[in-house]
Amino acid sequence: MEPHEHIEQREIQELKKRKRSSTMLMLNICIPLFLLVIGYFAYGYMTRDGQASPPRDVPGAPAQKVIQLDVLNGSRVKGAASRVTSCLRGGGFDVVEMKNYKTNNVHQTVVIDRVGNLASARKVALVLGVSDKNIIQQINPDYFVDVSVIVGEDVSSLKLASQ
Repeated sequence: MEPHEHIEQREIQELKKRKRSSTMLMLNICIPLFLLVIGYFAYGYMTRDGQASPPRDVPGAPAQKVIQLDVLNGSRVKGAASRVTSCLRGGGFDVVEMKNYKTNNVHQTVVIDRVGNLASARKVALVLGVSDKNIIQQINPDYFVDVSVIVGEDVSSLKLASQ
C-alpha cells in the first residue's frame, strides 16, 4: 500500500465519521421535537373532549345550542336594529353583529335561516312576532351565524320587550 492511499483512506474514514456524527446530531434534535409536537396535539385532543359539551340541567336531555344571529336595519327607522337586538339578547339569543342592511326600504321584517335549521329561525320569529310567511331559508356557508334578521318598516308592530 502506498503512502498516498493510506492518507486517502484516512480522509474517507474522517468524512464518514463526520457524516455519521451530523446524522446523529440531526436525529437527536428531530426526535425530541417530533415527540413534543405529538404530545402537544395529543394533549389538545384529550382536553377538547371535556370542554365540547356544556353541562346539562336535565339528565338525558340534549344540550340547548345558543342561536347566533345578526340583526340588519333595513328600515328608515333610526335605532330599529338596536331595539331588536336588545329584545333578542334579553330572550337569550347571541346577537353577534348589528348593522345597516344594504337598502333601507324593506317593508316587513324578515327572518333568514342561514344554516339549514328552520327551527332556529322559527324561534327567533316567534320571539319577535314575525309571521311564518316572513321566514325564509338562504343557506350560506360563508356566514358565521345561524339566523339573520332584517328589520323592516314594520318594526313598531314587532313584539319588542324594550319598547
